[in-house]
Amino acid sequence: MTKNVKLLFHNSRKASSLACFLVALFAILSAPTLADAKRASIVVDANSGRILHATNVDTRNYPASLTKMMTLYIVFDALDSGELTLNSPFTVSRRATQQPPSSLNLAYRQTITAEQAILALVTKSANDVATVVAENLSGTERAFALRMTAKARKLGMSRTTFRNASGLPHRGQLSTARDMAKLARALLTHHAKYYGYFSTKHFKYKGRNYKNHNKLLTSYEGVDGIKTGYIRASGFNLVASAKRGNQRLIGVVLGGNSPNHRNKRMTSLLNKGFSALDRNHDRIADAAPAQALVAPPKGKPTTSTKTNLANLKKGYDWTVQVGAFAKSKQAYEAAQMAVDIAPNYLKKGLIKIVPISNRKGRTLHRARILGISKQQAYRACKSLKKNRMNCMEISGKNALRVASNN
Repeated sequence: MTKNVKLLFHNSRKASSLACFLVALFAILSAPTLADAKRASIVVDANSGRILHATNVDTRNYPASLTKMMTLYIVFDALDSGELTLNSPFTVSRRATQQPPSSLNLAYRQTITAEQAILALVTKSANDVATVVAENLSGTERAFALRMTAKARKLGMSRTTFRNASGLPHRGQLSTARDMAKLARALLTHHAKYYGYFSTKHFKYKGRNYKNHNKLLTSYEGVDGIKTGYIRASGFNLVASAKRGNQRLIGVVLGGNSPNHRNKRMTSLLNKGFSALDRNHDRIADAAPAQALVAPPKGKPTTSTKTNLANLKKGYDWTVQVGAFAKSKQAYEAAQMAVDIAPNYLKKGLIKIVPISNRKGRTLHRARILGISKQQAYRACKSLKKNRMNCMEISGKNALRVASNN
């Protein structure tokens, strides 16, 4: 009896060990791998912010070394504020020397200049340099990451959180294709004078020549930046910007299977983006431009205003509003953008900027296109919302009041 109990106990332990082994094996096999990386992409007209292509744009992914775009944004802020100069020395900590590749193999207590750091981050995507920058600007990399996240919020990157300056694996370091496009556009807009660094193809340091990982700089017409990224859990990421004539696109590809795959995907998306911009340009050139009435004179309406009021009474008594803005110029540009996006419905309308004071006494400027039909209003808003623009339809009598008030 005792032997049987012992045998049963022994077999039970073996079965339990086997079960634990199988669970562990399943966990290993189901762990995040390159094949599990979430794919996402977006293409944006850099001039207007209009989205031309979007796939899983708000799905949170690991940004990998795309993180260094924000690290560089903070550096550029520091240069503009006078906190840094291009020749400012950064001292290398022991912790920085322990960061895994890619790296410049920096030595403890040596120094590099701010400009050398910029070039190393752009080309080599050096993780030791990212840590050096973070520690020299904020004391610790953790403090710098908080600074990065705060800046992300100010730029409207609502689904992005940073935990380090390099993009090395961290389960809390997440972003989206939309947020990365916002960051790229902010770099172009706010730090245009430093953007040229992103087109650097080679960087020499201590006798070694480091090539930029962004191969589209030499293979795609018009590409002049900006950053690649890879960790196992993210796949191969790329943010690229290309300019042709007066047109500029920003593209983001997340979760590529290989560098070649992400480059082909980006090439295809940029090609489609430029084609879309060309088609839109041709449509606008053929269309009669919407009339603009930014600041109508007080008293009796002008002849053009009278004509549009008459149109409102003949069935064109609807208005669309595409936002309220701090400045009338911003409101007008938004209204004109709406016309450009939906010319089939808005090109015969009248742009009018309507000021309104809120409870705090602050004046906002409402961007409106009036003198259109009900069908045009609804179809225009549907088209604008697809392009991530705000839009609200205003019906007959309300539209007449809007047109009549100065």
